[in-house]
Amino acid sequence: MDDSQTTLDLTEAERELESRDDVPFRSPLTADVARETARDATATAGVAAASVRQGRFRHLLPSRSAKLVAGLVVVGLIVLFGVVAPFFVQSPNDSDNPSLQPPSPEYWLGTTKLGYDVLSQLAWGTRGSLFIGVVAGVVALVLAIAFGVLAGYFGGVIDEVLTLFTNIVLVIPGLPVVMVIAAYVQNAEGLGPLARSSLLVALVLGITSWAGSAVVLRAQSRSLRTREYVAAARVAGEKPMRVIFVEILPNLVPLLAAQLLFGIIFAILGEAGLSYLGLGPTGSITLGTMLNDAQTGQAVGTGAWWWFVPPGLVIAALGAGLSLINFAIDEVVNPKLRLAPEHAKRQRRAAKAGKGVADSGAFA
Repeated sequence: MDDSQTTLDLTEAERELESRDDVPFRSPLTADVARETARDATATAGVAAASVRQGRFRHLLPSRSAKLVAGLVVVGLIVLFGVVAPFFVQSPNDSDNPSLQPPSPEYWLGTTKLGYDVLSQLAWGTRGSLFIGVVAGVVALVLAIAFGVLAGYFGGVIDEVLTLFTNIVLVIPGLPVVMVIAAYVQNAEGLGPLARSSLLVALVLGITSWAGSAVVLRAQSRSLRTREYVAAARVAGEKPMRVIFVEILPNLVPLLAAQLLFGIIFAILGEAGLSYLGLGPTGSITLGTMLNDAQTGQAVGTGAWWWFVPPGLVIAALGAGLSLINFAIDEVVNPKLRLAPEHAKRQRRAAKAGKGVADSGAFA
């Protein structure tokens, strides 16, 4: 609402006030108070309209909070390290260095039993783990959309079949299945360079981790398909797939982002577990393979803490950072989580003031 419109509304309000029959019989003070009230109401309406225009799409974005800022900083630093650092370190397979050297100005993170530079392996291992996490997360998200969104939107027989398959995959223990599939596929003939590669491990982790996300997306899609804009698109003759991609998926963006981050976290931790058990990729370096090498090289027994502590810290920090971002996105998906901090602040302030606060946030 611009200034000209505000002035016009104010003039009309004053003209209406002055044209009333009972104005001459009022005291001048009463008329002035009425005019001031009209001005305040008009100004308040203008501010409210401006706030609505500025915050129209604000609810689609996670609110700036300590969790979001901390998560973005941690993940951003790790991603930057994994992308940039490999260009400035020596080859991770260079074994010309002295073995089991502690951290020093020459070897910032020391060396391994075979003379590999730990900093070089950490840089390349971070890049490898990020690659596995992103690929597995995308694969899991695509499968979750295919089984969850389609089942929730179409319903009927399609919903029953897809939901049955999803429930079967959901109740199967994840880690044993991943171990069996990884061991079988990696030893299968005819795969060539794909065998025991990071891409194969990422595909295995993605294919086995989509069921939980599919259940969440199915429930949300069942709710969205009853909305008025979806019904209007159907009446207009839009094809089902266009309705899904144009009307359903855009409203699932916060939820899809949360499920993608969950898939990345699961893949990075899953790869570390597989590699620690000896089922990880052998043709590339990841944080999990570094831990496996440290375990087989008796790093704990020899006191070479610089061999296994750095990859463990990167895995923990990356998982914590992604989880913090996921928590911030959850506040968009679930309004109760977004309002919980403010409600807690009101309760603390009321407790200090000696008042009670009802569940709705009102003072008792």
